[in-house]
Amino acid sequence: MKKAYLYIAISTLMFSSMEIALKMAGSAFNPIQLNLIRFFIGAVVLLPFAVMALKQAGRKLVAADWRLFAITGLVCVIVSMSLYQLAITVDQASTVAVLFSCNPVFALLFSYLILHERLGRANLISVVISVIGLLIIVNPAHLTNGLGLVLAISSAITFGLYSIISRYGSVKRGLNGLTMTCFTFFAGAFELLILAWLTKIPAVASGLTAMGLRQFAAIPILVNVNMTYFWLLFFIGVCVTGGGFAFYFLAMEKTDVSTASLVFFIKPGLAPILAAIILHEKIVPTTIVGIIVILIGSVVTFVGNRFRERASTMGQATKQAEVKAVHERVASHSNAISEQED
Repeated sequence: MKKAYLYIAISTLMFSSMEIALKMAGSAFNPIQLNLIRFFIGAVVLLPFAVMALKQAGRKLVAADWRLFAITGLVCVIVSMSLYQLAITVDQASTVAVLFSCNPVFALLFSYLILHERLGRANLISVVISVIGLLIIVNPAHLTNGLGLVLAISSAITFGLYSIISRYGSVKRGLNGLTMTCFTFFAGAFELLILAWLTKIPAVASGLTAMGLRQFAAIPILVNVNMTYFWLLFFIGVCVTGGGFAFYFLAMEKTDVSTASLVFFIKPGLAPILAAIILHEKIVPTTIVGIIVILIGSVVTFVGNRFRERASTMGQATKQAEVKAVHERVASHSNAISEQED
């Protein structure tokens, strides 16, 4: 159990420092370029674990698996993470971190709308509380950076959608979360590479520039990928993207899903503190209040999940005890009949 909490602590620190590292790299790299690089490196880091999981399951990837990865890669890497990366370039790392941490709220809503899963009382309360926290942070009456907020919230919404597609796909195809994540990253990075090449076509590049989308025109791929930025790219790709997810899944193996999800419940509180210390970002009072409200919503979800898992475990234990009792009664009855016949 100690190892599980160590994995959770490392994963939490990695994920909470993600926005800070990406903000620091923003001056040297195009946002889409950085997205491509970090997810390719992250996929390479996760690959040995994914291969091991496939071997243990006696499973080989087939065309249907890659079609699934193409969809999850599109939604996660190209759409959600590109919006996320753009949000970091135009808004504070602390604000983006908090808003993106609300993606489980949107995942719950999508699970209800798409998979028709029942929303438990704790989850429903958590959704309401988290939405209130979001509104406090966004502060519609006094918007100062509307673009950054729209990008960050859109990123959280689409990541919530990706979570549901990924979960549904992994159950249907019989793939664990780590394998899904690894090959989603590979597929998304490959798709992003193709798009980057397409933006280098002169007609496409000039058209995007004319529309005011200069960041998307002639997207660089290997510019500034050198020893000067080696450690920054190493931290973003290996530690944050690959390592963060690897330790999260290792924690899940050592404990339960609910305990491992502490990573995402602590992040909204820790990330702004790190941003204030490292990037010297100022956190306004409304943001602090919003963070507290969102953390309360996270606690409600966590406690609700713990009670539900405990009830489920007790229910299974009761059912097993009942089945055992029935078997014992049948065996006893059979023995009694045999004795009478003798």
